[in-house]
Amino acid sequence: MANLKSKSARDKLTPRREPYWHQAAIGVFLGFRRLEVDGTWVGRRLRADAEGLKGSARYVTRSFGALPGFVEAQKALQAWDAGVDAGVTHQAVTVADAARAYVEHLRDQKGAPAAADAEGRFRRLVLDAPIGRVALDKLQATAVRAWLRAQIDEDGDADDERKSRDSANRNLATLKASLNFALRDRLVATDAGWRPVGKFAGVGRRRELFLGREDRRRLLDVAEPHLRAFMEGLLLTAARPGELAAAVVADVNTREGTIALAGKTGPRVVALSTVAAASMRTQVKGKLPRAPLFPDPHGRRWDRHTWKKAIGVAVAAAPELPRGIVAYTLRHCAISELVMAGVDSVLVANVAGTSVAMIAEHYAHLRHEDTRARLDAVQML
Repeated sequence: MANLKSKSARDKLTPRREPYWHQAAIGVFLGFRRLEVDGTWVGRRLRADAEGLKGSARYVTRSFGALPGFVEAQKALQAWDAGVDAGVTHQAVTVADAARAYVEHLRDQKGAPAAADAEGRFRRLVLDAPIGRVALDKLQATAVRAWLRAQIDEDGDADDERKSRDSANRNLATLKASLNFALRDRLVATDAGWRPVGKFAGVGRRRELFLGREDRRRLLDVAEPHLRAFMEGLLLTAARPGELAAAVVADVNTREGTIALAGKTGPRVVALSTVAAASMRTQVKGKLPRAPLFPDPHGRRWDRHTWKKAIGVAVAAAPELPRGIVAYTLRHCAISELVMAGVDSVLVANVAGTSVAMIAEHYAHLRHEDTRARLDAVQML
């Protein structure tokens, strides 16, 4: 056994791959793997079924990585050892592992739509991100907060930032649900790495600005042709502006009457109405497959800055229109019309590339209004 308690003693050790061991308790050891510069810490514990096994097979080990010193390493060892006694797995389970397990749980318990929503969020923000590679028992609240802050859109206007914070809150809720599921399955001993992280306050609000059919027609009539085509596309597909701006001609299947879109929840193929399909056939006519489906007046893709400026010009040309119209207003109108027409929430969510929960949270009031109108038509007294 080696003296690992002081840094000076550890510095005198010869660098090697095999750790130097310090016995912390019966069958429990703290190891230090001496590198050319400093080193890393590791824990080792005698297996409950070690009888009959030989050598390293008699132990389970766990890497703790680089730590400030012996005291911190000893605390990490004690926490790991206590977790194993409590039934927590001794293997390093990452945030990405927990996310994948949670998706399968949702698929079994709540069905494919709920699983697809969570899977899309994890694919974009967790599975291939640095946070996804972090072991659950090494996850720190500071890392989760940094992950949350990185989702804020600081390039747009105040409403863009608010919307990004609102979206980040939903992503945090899904991530926390996966981590809490891992905690219940005893894949980690504590939720200290994520429980202190709170959501952004005061950012979730229902989109109130709705344009009736007449106002939508006025807006389209004052828009220049390229902008008009783009806005019609938003109304006919309920797509996000960025999704439609990124679409190319080849994404439209004129035979099947569909359009392929890639958005926040991953790629999806959306069935088009008869009117939308006819509009898309006109839009793709005479264009190369990789050309933007909806080009701006210069033949380039629209982006948030160009469509925002162009919509502002159009709104200014029609003083009777309400202020505050943005590209997302048209998506909101499209979703609202689908909900008010009685289209099933699952279908609306699939078309719009969002979750059933979002539809329920922001558009359920439209269902209530329709239900009330139907009830009012019945003479009870």
